[in-house]
Amino acid sequence: MTRAGRWIGRHLVLFVGLLVLLYLFTPIFVVVLMSFNDPKSRLAYQFDGFTLDNWLNPCQPYGLCDAVSTSLRIGFLATVIATALGTLMAFAMVRHRYRGRQATNLFIFLPMASPEIVLGSSLLALFVSAGFGGVLGFWTILIAHVMFCLSFVVVTVKARLTGMDTRMEEAAMDLYANEWQTFWRITFPLVFPGILAAALLSFSLSFDDFIITNLNAGRTVTFPMFVWGSAQRDIPPQINVVGTAMFLLAVLLVLGGELARRRRAR
Repeated sequence: MTRAGRWIGRHLVLFVGLLVLLYLFTPIFVVVLMSFNDPKSRLAYQFDGFTLDNWLNPCQPYGLCDAVSTSLRIGFLATVIATALGTLMAFAMVRHRYRGRQATNLFIFLPMASPEIVLGSSLLALFVSAGFGGVLGFWTILIAHVMFCLSFVVVTVKARLTGMDTRMEEAAMDLYANEWQTFWRITFPLVFPGILAAALLSFSLSFDDFIITNLNAGRTVTFPMFVWGSAQRDIPPQINVVGTAMFLLAVLLVLGGELARRRRAR
């Protein structure tokens, strides 16, 4: 094998990995670039010129900030409720043995495996049959989001609990810590990274959901629904500003978590 062939063989995995990352991040780079675009026509994704007006006036398109605010409120509430309930369910399923435990595992995975159109239409039929067909809106969206976020929280926290060494809890109990002290000083800090990951995943799923939301929204407009409605006419560049801001916020959260983890490790 030639020197060039050996070099390629040693760096092939790195090269393929960089290509995959480039493929994944190219749409994000386009969104960031188009947030500074000054479109001259309806072709919103044709870069016509650089401008900061989109960032200085993010609420210029009528209804955009209201839609973003609605998505943020629904996402926050759905994340809090789903994370709290899902964490309790994960502890029950990992730490306790009860009749129907395997069936519960199956039911937890069903919302994750079912197509969103099936979940959305089923929830719509449930709300209509329960007499809420005329009041579809914020609260029906929230109930729907809690429903499909719950499964992801349970699976994420359950994986963290399953991989946790219970001997540390036993050692704390041997050192005369009661159950409450053991939970808050040993168990919760060990499980918290899984809970945080589940919460971030829930918020992301809730914020960008369209299919289930569209079926159960009534007259309420969330950010994904605003984007879909705008795409029928023209897409305002401020939508890319919102997308870029959310991406930067996610990056800051990940970097903050990594820095905090390294500080604890030291």
